[in-house]
Amino acid sequence: MPYVTVKMLEGRTDQQKKDLVEKVTDAVVETTGANREKVVVFIEDMKREHYAVGGKRLSDQ
Repeated sequence: MPYVTVKMLEGRTDQQKKDLVEKVTDAVVETTGANREKVVVFIEDMKREHYAVGGKRLSDQ
């Protein structure tokens, strides 16, 4: 059973997340031959204050 975790900054719409899950699932099925019903996709929305690049939080920029 393949598990895929997608971490991204919050702010995407429900439709964008739905489309992402469908396409990620399709890619896993196509590349691994896994059964579609066994592919699990986790979406983790990250707050801008919990993400930093170059020593600066995105929320501070």
